[in-house]
Amino acid sequence: MLGERHEKEVAGFSGSFDEFVTRMEPRLKQVFVARFGRTDGVEAASEALAYAWEHWAKVRAMENPVGYLYRVGRSRTRRIRRRTPTLPAVASSRMPEVEPRLPAALAGLSERQRVAVILVHGLGWTQVEAAEVLGVSRTTVQNHLDRGIARLRQGLEIGR
Repeated sequence: MLGERHEKEVAGFSGSFDEFVTRMEPRLKQVFVARFGRTDGVEAASEALAYAWEHWAKVRAMENPVGYLYRVGRSRTRRIRRRTPTLPAVASSRMPEVEPRLPAALAGLSERQRVAVILVHGLGWTQVEAAEVLGVSRTTVQNHLDRGIARLRQGLEIGR
């Protein structure tokens, strides 16, 4: 069901810019926060949406506007970002089922592995949805997931 909804969202957009932002901003923020951390991720989403506003006629006609805007935000943020993302600490009283060392372990993954793991396992995206936004194949997302999960297990000493 999520995949069907996503396909309808990326196959060109017939609504207004405000409708586009309402529907797409959460996806952009999720992928950018997964990639850059909270502060730079929100800024990257804002940069991408500013570009969309300036080039609305072009963006609304695209088959995959979110994927395109992901690349726009990524390239614009690259100029300002050269640090390891700061992921929020897990409050054990709020989320006792989450390993407290997980944020640090996620920050230790490669950028691509971290994004794939957070989008698919953390946010419930399908591998196809993540691949579309990231501009890679589903197999590439699967490879990043497999390697990322293996590194997390090793770093958190799970499954030994």
